[in-house]
Amino acid sequence: MVKKRVNWGLIGFFVEVLGLTLWVGGLLVIIGIIIPTVFNSFGMEPAGRFLRKVFDGYGYMNLGILVVLGLSAGLRHRSYGLERHPVLSLSKAELGLLVGMMIATVSIVGVLGPKAVALQELAFEAVSKPEKEAAYADFFRLHMMVRGLHMVNLGMAAALLIMKLRRPVFHSMSTVPPPSFNAGNMSPKQEETR
Repeated sequence: MVKKRVNWGLIGFFVEVLGLTLWVGGLLVIIGIIIPTVFNSFGMEPAGRFLRKVFDGYGYMNLGILVVLGLSAGLRHRSYGLERHPVLSLSKAELGLLVGMMIATVSIVGVLGPKAVALQELAFEAVSKPEKEAAYADFFRLHMMVRGLHMVNLGMAAALLIMKLRRPVFHSMSTVPPPSFNAGNMSPKQEETR
């Protein structure tokens, strides 16, 4: 009896695609549904505090996904090398996107995010109108940078997801012969009259 081997490369590929789908879909849901709903349902301060928790959770989820992507990329590189297997090996473009996503995510979660939270709290706690306006101006300036990094990160994650899904599709298209128009659908007599 032949023992079947588990193809860990395919399992890793599936987990990576799932993680990237969560990454891209998560931010699209936050931007398209959660943010408008929260700001239409609550005031500025409660909405800001709630969304801060949502983005904190999203950032930590992304860090976890990056750990999984990094481990899987390392295992695939160890097993299949760099660009040796048409589907499962690690590509240079994939490695570049992973490094870019890691830099952007760590910048958001570890550096700019906490500074934006501190500025947001200063704006919420400010008493006088000029003090509040100055605090909000500082907050929104930094917040624009964080939002921009989120969009860049979204673009890199989407590009990586598309790259991952394209490789097996185009590989299978190049290895499978094109279908025959006859393919058993026509009788020999119909084939002669054609």
